[in-house]
Amino acid sequence: MSVNRINRINEEFRKELSDIIRNMKDPRIPMMTSVVTVNVTPDLRYAKIYVSILGSEAEQKDAIAALKKSAGFVRREMGARLNMRYTPEPVFELDHSIEHGARITELLRSTQGD
Repeated sequence: MSVNRINRINEEFRKELSDIIRNMKDPRIPMMTSVVTVNVTPDLRYAKIYVSILGSEAEQKDAIAALKKSAGFVRREMGARLNMRYTPEPVFELDHSIEHGARITELLRSTQGD
């Protein structure tokens, strides 16, 4: 399968997933939840979804548990929104890259003040 096609599918999945997660009514999923990256396998069977959640570690674990529990709902919604032969099975992973970037920025600012 073409790399361009996979990249387009990844981006389209990211956009739709962001909208689905934003509109979910589960109180365990905070408003500051964002889909960072989606990697769909070339056979379109699985989609590894990297999610960034701002909050305490306990809130992050609760939110990931809620997302994993709602994987069937997310898959059904994705199937309804996107016209594809197969709808990939979502696999949610917590992504710390935004927190890591904020920490680096904080460290850089503290060194410039010296």
